[in-house]
Amino acid sequence: MDHSHLSQLFDAGASSNPLDEILSLCTAISPDYYLFPVRQVHQELARIFAGKHPEYRSSETKYHNLRHSYSVVLATVRLFHGLACEGRSIPDDVLTKAVYSAYFHDCGLLLKSTETEASGAAFAKEHEARSVLVLERYLDEHSISPAILDDCTLIIQCTNLSVEPDSLDFPSDDIRLACSVVGSADILAQMADRFYLERLPLLFQEHKEGGIASHESAIELMQHTSYFYHDVIVHRLEEVFDNLASAMQVHFRERWGLDRNLYLENINKNIEYIKVVVESCENELDELQRFLRRCPPV
Repeated sequence: MDHSHLSQLFDAGASSNPLDEILSLCTAISPDYYLFPVRQVHQELARIFAGKHPEYRSSETKYHNLRHSYSVVLATVRLFHGLACEGRSIPDDVLTKAVYSAYFHDCGLLLKSTETEASGAAFAKEHEARSVLVLERYLDEHSISPAILDDCTLIIQCTNLSVEPDSLDFPSDDIRLACSVVGSADILAQMADRFYLERLPLLFQEHKEGGIASHESAIELMQHTSYFYHDVIVHRLEEVFDNLASAMQVHFRERWGLDRNLYLENINKNIEYIKVVVESCENELDELQRFLRRCPPV
């Protein structure tokens, strides 16, 4: 399998549309799984991000964009598929709650049509709570029972790196599992992205607009990313989320005959290249363009 084919498979599966792979994996996890709600929310989210919903403006956040949301959903169902292949039972309602949470986990960064901020990044600090409200509105608009909202709220909270899952009150082990899966998927999808380095300056800009920037420049953010990964992210993936990321290798082996964890491989490549970039650029922002030449997809 050449690099181009491997990249295509990683990004979206067998076709160029991640929805096809998301639906295929839901069926692989549970053969009788009802697919219509997944197809519906996938398409409706595109409409919302594009500003075609009367309640919301088009998305202006370049890092936390629609592509990111889709990639987290794909990573979520891949992890569940790997776990199912290992013999874990994944109830349909748990899969549904996890999928909805993955689709909506960053929707709090969308602006309502009545809000005047330049970008939803202004609400970065409270975006998880706002995301739950967007999901609640969606459920109401589509006459879907709001009974799932409490569990989805817990799952979305676990995408917040400052939240310790052990501090939360989980109603069941299945929901605890869903929280760990979506929390892991959010990390893996971001850091394994082939355009992760190119997108870090966009993340810095979002942090700056949201008043949560702890770095003076995009280069400083890159300098700290390697330490952040080894000191924080690895612990969260392996200890806090019970090393569920390892199920990715099972997924790729069973789905594609590749006995590899492509997510962790890509993350390690990104982290190693970050070291090369920051050592070469020092504090010269203009120098980044010599190393980050690719244009991230919108």
